[in-house]
Amino acid sequence: MRVLVVGSGGREHALARKFAKSEKVEKVFICPGNVGMAEEKLESVAISELENHLLVDFAKKKKVDLTFVGPETALMNGIVDAFLDEGLLIFGPRAEAAQIEGSKTFAKSIMKKYGVPTADYESFTDLGKALNYVETKGAPIVIKADGLAAGKGVTVAMDLEAAKAALEDIFQTKAAKVVVEEYLDGEEFSLFSLVHDGKIYPLPIAQDHKRAFDGDRGPNTGGMGAYAPVPHISDAVVQEAIEKIVQPTVAGLEAENKPFTGILYAGLILTSEGVKTIEFNARFGDPETQVVLETITSDFFENILDILQGREPNLICNTEEVTLGVVVANQGYPDASTKSVVLPELQDLNCYYAGVIRKDGQLLSKGGRIYMVTETGKEIKSIQKSLYEKLDKLDNTGMFYRKDIGNKGV
Repeated sequence: MRVLVVGSGGREHALARKFAKSEKVEKVFICPGNVGMAEEKLESVAISELENHLLVDFAKKKKVDLTFVGPETALMNGIVDAFLDEGLLIFGPRAEAAQIEGSKTFAKSIMKKYGVPTADYESFTDLGKALNYVETKGAPIVIKADGLAAGKGVTVAMDLEAAKAALEDIFQTKAAKVVVEEYLDGEEFSLFSLVHDGKIYPLPIAQDHKRAFDGDRGPNTGGMGAYAPVPHISDAVVQEAIEKIVQPTVAGLEAENKPFTGILYAGLILTSEGVKTIEFNARFGDPETQVVLETITSDFFENILDILQGREPNLICNTEEVTLGVVVANQGYPDASTKSVVLPELQDLNCYYAGVIRKDGQLLSKGGRIYMVTETGKEIKSIQKSLYEKLDKLDNTGMFYRKDIGNKGV
C-alpha cells in the first residue's frame, strides 16, 4: 500500500514515519516534505500542499491508497474536496467543515447553538466598536483574528493597552474580523479525536507549550514542546470533554450538513467551572502530533483505513508511559529568525525535522522551528533529565529551546 502525507513540517515527518511502520505500507510520499525526511520508505516530492490538481494527479499516477492531510492551509484550500471528487481516499475534512478552524466566528456560533462550553465572546468588523467593547469589559481579555493564524493569531491581553494594540494591528488588514472573548483561567490541554461518519475515536491528551521562553514567557509561537499523555489531568475530566465538547460539536456539524471527517483538535482548558473550549482545529497540532503518535501502539495505517471504510478500528494506545518532546528553533523565532546555521549530528536522538535545508552535504536551519527531539519513559522527571542532558551536549549555536517542557506534569 502507498500513502501520501501532505505538508512539510515536524508533524508530517512524524505522520510519515508512523505510516511507514505499518507492514502493509511499502511507500510514504510527503508533499512537499523536507530534506530531513530522508529515511527508509519515505520520499519527499516537491509539490506544494496548495496545488490541489497537481496533488490529485500525483496520487493517481503513483496509485496512492490513502492521503492524510497535515496543515490547515491545505484543508481550507479544499484539498479534501478535490480528492473526494476524483474518488480518492483521503483523511481530513472538506473545506466547509474545516471552517471549525478557519473561522473563529463560525466555530463560536456552532458552540453557542449546540451548547458547547466556551468563553463568552463578541465578533467585530469595526475597530471603534471593538475598542469600546474592550474598554467596557476590561482586562485580562483575549483578542483573536478571525481566520487561519498558524496557532499565533491570538493575543492574551493582560492590560487594556495590549488589547488595544492587538486590535489596531488586526484592523490594519482590509476587511478584518475579530473575536473578542473573556479570559479563561485554568490548565490547558489538547484532545485529538479521529472522526468519521459521526463516530469519534479519542487519542491520549497532550499538553503544548505555546510561549517562546521558559516560565511561559515571551510571544506566542506554533509550539515549543509537548508531552502526552498528561498524568495529572484525570480520566473523568477527559470523559467530560468528550461528552460535553467533542460529541455535541461533531453532532452539530452533521446537523448543519457539514459532516466532519479527520482529526478534530479540541484546545481545552480546565477551569473552576469545568472543562471549556478555547478553540477547535481541523487537524493535528504541531508539536503535539510528535508525542501523541508515539502513544499509539496499533497499526495507525490500518486504524485510519478501517475508520474511513466503516469498520471498527483496533486502536490501541499506551498510556502507561509518557513521551516528551522539545522543539529547537532559530534564534529570534517567532518574530524574526537569524541566518541559517549548521545543525548538530543527532544520531542518538529520536528526531523530527521541520525548517531545514541541505547545502554541501550538511543540514542547515532555514528559520522558524528547526527540529524536535522526543523520548519515552515511565515518568516525566527522568525523561526530562535524560533528554535535556543529550540536548545540552549538542552544539546548538544560533538556536534555542525551552528548558522547562513538561514541568507542569512533574
